[in-house]
Amino acid sequence: QVQLVESGGGLVQPGGSLRLSCAGSGFTFSGYSMTWYRQAPGKDREWVAAANGGRNTHYADSVMCRFTISRDNAKKTVYLQMNSLKPKDTSVYYCKVRRLEYDYWGQGTQVTVSS
Repeated sequence: QVQLVESGGGLVQPGGSLRLSCAGSGFTFSGYSMTWYRQAPGKDREWVAAANGGRNTHYADSVMCRFTISRDNAKKTVYLQMNSLKPKDTSVYYCKVRRLEYDYWGQGTQVTVSS
């Protein structure tokens, strides 16, 4: 079955960096777009970035030029490099894959940006 497992979250000071990972299994990883979302307390889940099976990437305006999505198809892993972090980036971060018209989500990883 499809599984997604995120890791790499934690507490970081404003201006710092973190790299999130999402390992996929149970599907042909290279054939699917992978997407990162985030959800802050009391707010709707927000789309952050996406990478298709090739080299195309897309970003929300709020993270453009600070976050970088990448993928290693051999390792079946998608990454989110987050630089210049701000307190408003504090959220639970999730990765998602859509397969056969169904969305699969990981369990999420908490990112807290605070001094």
